[in-house]
Amino acid sequence: MAGHSKWAQIKRTKAVVDARRGALFTRLGREITVAARGGADPAGNFQLRTAIEKAKVAGLPNANIERAVAKGSGQGGGGADLFEAVRYEGYGPGGVAVLIEALTDNRNRTAADLRLAFGKHGGNLGETGCVSYLFEQRSVVRLALPGADEERLLEDLLALEERGGPAAAGYEIDAEGVDVFGAFADLEALQDGLRDLQLPLAGWEHRWIASLPCRLEDGTLLAACLRMLDVLEDLDDVRSVTSNLEADEALMEAALPG
Repeated sequence: MAGHSKWAQIKRTKAVVDARRGALFTRLGREITVAARGGADPAGNFQLRTAIEKAKVAGLPNANIERAVAKGSGQGGGGADLFEAVRYEGYGPGGVAVLIEALTDNRNRTAADLRLAFGKHGGNLGETGCVSYLFEQRSVVRLALPGADEERLLEDLLALEERGGPAAAGYEIDAEGVDVFGAFADLEALQDGLRDLQLPLAGWEHRWIASLPCRLEDGTLLAACLRMLDVLEDLDDVRSVTSNLEADEALMEAALPG
C-alpha cells in the first residue's frame, strides 16, 4: 500500500526480540482495562476481545489479563476511569511525521516525556493537527500466510465480497504473512469474514496509514529517527507510534538501533 513504510515490517519482527517486556505488558494491561469498561465478556465486547488477543500474542500471562479485565469492569476496585486516550503529533529528524496514541492518567507527565524524547533525538512535539492530515486510520487484519500466493489471496478477497462481506481496500504481502486493509468501521466484519473463509488470522487492529511518505536517504538522519521512534515506543503511556518514514530497506536495516 502506498505510503506504508518498511519500518512497520521490520519493527514487527524486532519487537518480539528486544521490546521491554515490562513496559509492553503495562501498556497491554491498560488497553484491556479501558476496553473492559464496555463489559467483561469478550464475546460481546469486540474492543476487549481485540485487546486480549493482542495481549496473548505478546505473551501477557492469563492472570494479568484477568486482573486487567476485573479492574476495568469494576470488579477489581475500579481504576479504568483514570486513563484517557490522547493523541500527540510531532516531527522527527528529516521532517518525518509522527503520530502517537497514548493511554494516560496524567497528560502533563505524558506530554513532558514525549517532548523530552523528541527533543533529545532532533525532533519536536507539535500541536494537535500538525501531521494527522498525512495519515488515515484503517482496519488491518493480519493473516498467518508465509509465502502467500497472491492469485489465491485475490480470489479469497473477491469471495469475501461476494458473500456480502466488506470490500478489502488493499493488502500487503511480506515473508511472514499478509496484512489485509479495510475501512475503519469494518474491522470486526473483516476479521469475521476472513475467518469464515478458513484463513489463518494472526491478529487485527485499527492502524494509522501514512498517505504521504517522507523518504530519508541520509543514514545519520535515518539512524536518529529510528532511535527516536524506539524511545517513544518504550514509554509506558504510549500505545502506538506511527510515522510516514520510508527508506531503502538495506539502509533501514543498517540504521536500526541495537
